[in-house]
Parts: sequence; structure tokens; C-alpha cells
Amino acid sequence: MASFLFKLSLLIFGILIIRFAIIQFKKYRDGKKNPQNNFFDKILFFLFFSLIIGLIFYSIQSFFGKANADSILVIDGDTIKINGKNLRFSGIDAPETNFRGKAQMCLSGDKKVNCGELSKNYLINLIGNNKVFCEIESKPDQYNRLLGECFVNNKSLSSQLVKNGYAFDFPKYSKKKFAKDQNYAKSNKLGLWLMEFNFPWEFRKKNN
Repeated sequence: MASFLFKLSLLIFGILIIRFAIIQFKKYRDGKKNPQNNFFDKILFFLFFSLIIGLIFYSIQSFFGKANADSILVIDGDTIKINGKNLRFSGIDAPETNFRGKAQMCLSGDKKVNCGELSKNYLINLIGNNKVFCEIESKPDQYNRLLGECFVNNKSLSSQLVKNGYAFDFPKYSKKKFAKDQNYAKSNKLGLWLMEFNFPWEFRKKNN
């Protein structure tokens, strides 16, 4: 909710900026009749106007870069299908349910466990019958999937997955955003940290 209000305020700010820009443009237009208006004043005006346009586009993009799910399908521990489009949770990586025909297995004692399914089922339980809200990034990934972070009851699904040991901070893309959650899971031996496993990116590299 707080994130939505912030973005709404950005949009309102953008609208106010448009109004201000129109007023400034009228002043500039009238100022052209004044012989004292110099070249430096024109440069300042156009720089200011460019900044205004940038703020407007940022405000609009921030407001509309979101999605409320009418339908959700969990594909694996870090990917869902939302309103018919695949969305990958950015900054985290979960065990693979099916990578080139192979499921990622972990070792619990002497027993092999399908940890991709464990992660997927944990995400299914996290979502339950709740409404999912996603903040979507402007650019898709290399597989043309949406990228973003999704929330249930204002709680990040990515953070909960990592903190409970069913996904991992993906340092290549996360800038260590979820490193603290991962350290908590590791220290408390939660989820997959009770088992022997390869990180998902290592598993993919071995089976590529």
C-alpha cells in the first residue's frame, strides 16, 4: 500500500510539473518579445524543460509498472505466470524443476530430494488464495519473461523464499539485496540449508 501511495504521489507530481511547464513556456514565449532576453536564459529554460519531461516519464512508468494478479500459476520457485505472462522474480534464484529435462535434486542424508519441487510447493503455499501484487521492471530478461518483485499482504515473496531457505540471493543480479535473508536461513539451517545442494546457477552450468 505504501509503495502504491508513493507511486501515486509521483504521478500527481508529474501532472503538477506539466502545469508548471506550461506556465513557464508561456513566460518564455512572451519573453521572446523582450530584447533583453539572452541566449543563456534560453539554454537554462530548455535544460529545465528537459528535466521536467524526464520526471514526467519516470512518474508515469513508476505508476503503471505494476500488476495485480487475476490469475496465478506457479511454474517453479522463482517464476510465476501472472495474467497469462511469465514473470521471473528478479534478484533471486530457486532450484530447477525442469532444466533441459532434468529436475534439480538435493541430498538429505542418503535420500535424494527433488528440491525444485520443494521450492515450488513452498511458493504455492506462500501465495495460497491471496491477492498477488507485483512491481514489474521496465525490461524483460533474455528469455522475454517479465522481471519483478511480487508481494502478498505487503510481504515480498522473494524475501520470504530466501529467508526460509527455498531460494537464494542471486548475486549476479541482486546487488546482494537478499543477502541478509540468505544469511538468516543459512545460520538457522532452514529449508534447503538442511541438505546438500548445488546453487541453481551451478546446476544449470553443469547441465548446459
